[in-house]
Amino acid sequence: MKSIALRILGALLAVAVWWIATDLLSSSSPILGAMGPANTWTALTNLLTQGNLLDSISVSLQRLFIGLGLATVTGIALGLLLGWLKWAEQLTSVPVQFLRMISPLAWMPVAIVVFGIGTPPVVFLIFIAAIWPIALATSSGVRQLEPKWHLLAKSFGASARERLVHIVIPGIRSNVLTGIRLALAVSWIVLVPAEMLGVDSGLGYSILNSRDQLAYDQLAAIMLTIGLLGFIIDWIAQKLFAIWSRTK
Repeated sequence: MKSIALRILGALLAVAVWWIATDLLSSSSPILGAMGPANTWTALTNLLTQGNLLDSISVSLQRLFIGLGLATVTGIALGLLLGWLKWAEQLTSVPVQFLRMISPLAWMPVAIVVFGIGTPPVVFLIFIAAIWPIALATSSGVRQLEPKWHLLAKSFGASARERLVHIVIPGIRSNVLTGIRLALAVSWIVLVPAEMLGVDSGLGYSILNSRDQLAYDQLAAIMLTIGLLGFIIDWIAQKLFAIWSRTK
């Protein structure tokens, strides 16, 4: 109970700081005054009841999970390959380290040229952001497995496929889940700026639209929505992964 009380207190203190800061600065900056808690809550209520905020959330979540799903499948496969075959890891070490150090947002012009405008380039950017944490966590898990497990399995005549299915995949489950959770956080951060270019829907587009309309209370409401959604998604993922890690 103490832990829950402290968390609630921390959230209330954050809101208090938000209110005090915007109230004190409202005289010198009307824009910041418009982004106070009261105005933000009113704007959020209006967007949910009269606006298209729910549609924007739905579109953004769809893009997020498509990109993350593609990255999960590809990243696990790539990680298994790099962790299982030492020569493959050595061969691709330099290109992989080089590519993962390029900001996903730097791929924006390339994504638009290749995929055009709309959802495909956004999904591509999420894919690029998410694949490396998953692939590297998977390959690291494979390399950390106890070698004696493989020797024991070989002594019983297990094939490479049987060792992969019954030893490697169960043994790296926690590594994979950690990589996916990290990729989820990175993808959520990349999603919003990715939706600010070449699309006419989603939370990122809604932020630009609010700015262009000088509706800064709506802008703050959308920012609040993005933070809350990210918090909820990560909390759900954390709980699901904890349950999955305990299952055999």
